[in-house]
Amino acid sequence: MGLSSYRGLHRVMSKSVCIVGAGPSGLVAAKTLLHNAPKGQFKVSVFDSQAAIGGLWPTSKTDSGRLVHPLMVANQSRHTVQFSDLAWEDSAPQFPRAWQVGKYLEQYQSRYLNGHPDYELQLKSRVAKAEKRNDGSEGWKVLIKSESGEESRDFDHLIVATGYFGKPIIPECFKNANTSVPIIHSSQYRDLKGLLGKGREKGGKILIVGGQMSGVEIAGTVASHLSAAVNSPEESEIAGIDKYSIYHAIQKPIWVFPLFTSPEPTFSSAPFAPLDLGSYNINNRPRPLENTQGHISEEHANMVHTIFETSLGDQEQFSSLLMPNDEERNQPAYLAVSDWYTEFVRSGMITLSFGKVVSLENDLVTLDDNDAQIDEIAAVILATGFDPSPCIEFLPQDVLATLQHSPRHYNQALALAFHGTHHPDVPNLGFVGFYRSPYWGVMQMHARFIADLWSNQTGDLPDALQRKLQADQSIRRTLSLRDNPRLSQFPMGDYMYLMQEFSEALSIPMHESIMPDTPTLSRNNLPLDTLTPSRYPSPSDDAAAKGEAEKSLKQTRDLSIECLTSPRFVARGVFRSLLGEWRLERDLTSRLPSHPSGKFVGTAQFLLRERTSEGLQCAADPNSTVSCDEDGGEDLEYLYIEDGEFKTTSGFGFRATRRYIWRYDSKKDLISVWFAKPDDQKRADYLFHEIEFESPPPGDNKRRENEGWKAKAGHLCIDDYYNVKYEFAFNKVNLKKWSIEYTVNGPKKDYTIHGTYERI
Repeated sequence: MGLSSYRGLHRVMSKSVCIVGAGPSGLVAAKTLLHNAPKGQFKVSVFDSQAAIGGLWPTSKTDSGRLVHPLMVANQSRHTVQFSDLAWEDSAPQFPRAWQVGKYLEQYQSRYLNGHPDYELQLKSRVAKAEKRNDGSEGWKVLIKSESGEESRDFDHLIVATGYFGKPIIPECFKNANTSVPIIHSSQYRDLKGLLGKGREKGGKILIVGGQMSGVEIAGTVASHLSAAVNSPEESEIAGIDKYSIYHAIQKPIWVFPLFTSPEPTFSSAPFAPLDLGSYNINNRPRPLENTQGHISEEHANMVHTIFETSLGDQEQFSSLLMPNDEERNQPAYLAVSDWYTEFVRSGMITLSFGKVVSLENDLVTLDDNDAQIDEIAAVILATGFDPSPCIEFLPQDVLATLQHSPRHYNQALALAFHGTHHPDVPNLGFVGFYRSPYWGVMQMHARFIADLWSNQTGDLPDALQRKLQADQSIRRTLSLRDNPRLSQFPMGDYMYLMQEFSEALSIPMHESIMPDTPTLSRNNLPLDTLTPSRYPSPSDDAAAKGEAEKSLKQTRDLSIECLTSPRFVARGVFRSLLGEWRLERDLTSRLPSHPSGKFVGTAQFLLRERTSEGLQCAADPNSTVSCDEDGGEDLEYLYIEDGEFKTTSGFGFRATRRYIWRYDSKKDLISVWFAKPDDQKRADYLFHEIEFESPPPGDNKRRENEGWKAKAGHLCIDDYYNVKYEFAFNKVNLKKWSIEYTVNGPKKDYTIHGTYERI
């Protein structure tokens, strides 16, 4: 397959392009062909079987018919979930929900495609078949089925932008299982009621099958829903809700990253930033970048495990099954993203079981690990991935054979050239985003590559592109990796490496630096310099599109500086890490003879639930910054319960308990503590105080390594003033210890309370 296969394809000025799919890949392909190729070169028709654009991504909170739940939070931040030519609004959350991603796509279409004379969009229109035209034109005859019937149309080019999620993979042991237990795929899960129905008084075990990204995410999500139902002030509609638990069957350890991680994991007062700001820091890796995915050697596997452990710490504190042993450290490392999973494992709401499920009989599951069994199964959620073959079933068999389609290799179904973009023996067929874990920057680069490849009028490709095509080994690499026992988690390519490859092929230089010389990270004395799609604006973009890239780069730069020099997102890191149970010791020193001094020893629980409305509209402080509108802030909170024994210095003891409600407002990046109602202690009464984190000492890394985050608060209770001081000390991304001190002064009170919380 030489370069001659690429030449002589384009002799007509105006070329028609059929794009299959109106998700992010289809939209960015259309925009790129219409705005970045020579004007008038392409006429674009986009077809999608759904009633709205977006693909996987719903476009409203109630759009529940997609593969992605509308309220699901993206596991990459908006700095990665973006195209270079459209910045997110400044007010958008760092990790948008799925419906907000859909709105972003609507905005993208509105800005670049709606009203364009060469753009056509047909929804509720499925491309059923595409065949090569027999008129010698190398074009395509495409059959489209819609509500109005069938239509056959001719196109010069065809782009597959269908995504990689064809149909859920259902393991054989579940296809014809002898059971009445409900079995669903993780993409079908919406809520507990939809899974369990009315429930059953005896409760049971919700089994999650699959230990990679989606398995961890869905287990953490179901656990948060279960915790919310159990700890809600309202009675659940599901019978026996407090008797349900989650069992997660995994086959290897997996490193679980929260959405916000620390660029300085050795600091006790660790700063926090969206996880991809650190993981895509170009100053972490020598350049030119090398591909870290594919075949993983033992040496490389050990190195990656060490990097993950440096970021996250020892996961054995949650479960021994999450921490790789020496032998497992020689195997490729796997990661997942979830804010709540690990702490729910520690608390026992999620129980890990090692092994592959081999059978389900009635409500009994058997694993292949020494025939271990799990009984009383109430429901099964399969987080077993997707088969991409239905996404390409409209292509003719001879074309699929040329692409070496292999239905059993779900991760590498096609053998395509230059990182998943095309095949030189099938002219005028392109692929955009047919890539497992399709980071948006790679989708956009796919589109630019296809536009450059198809735009050439003379048949002579630019030198840089020719050199890359001559050296390309993508097809051979894919075939060699298909049955490789040491295959990486994301074998289709290292994101940062792929961006570099496309940058060089397309002569789109990376914006060299978006950061000033300071602040720097302690590990290498270099700035946190994150690779984002906006580092690669197209030279053919107009001024407005380039302006969007500059706006996006400024957002990333400003946020990076803020995360390293201020307590931004520390409240969120603290709030996430409070989940679960703590050992509490509290000393009370009274300076009034009417109030005894003494010591409290007991436990404190932070029980996660959906945010309740009580108290928000009537904060005690009229100047409070707590968000009171339903759409403001985070939609989760904690019911705090402490219980133990208080002994006075005179030896008298009694049982003591108290409750609060802790809330986090993501818009204000603020934790607030609320009193519980005396007559209904699951409900909030009125505001106690808001926690204000202090800025870290500039440049004093030694102090930050040894001292936790300082915070303060205040509260006036009639005539008595509560002066509150906190300190939160992290070990990597998790709280290891924290303390609170109250000094209370007033006409009736004069005492100090100092409490220390440590993990049980």
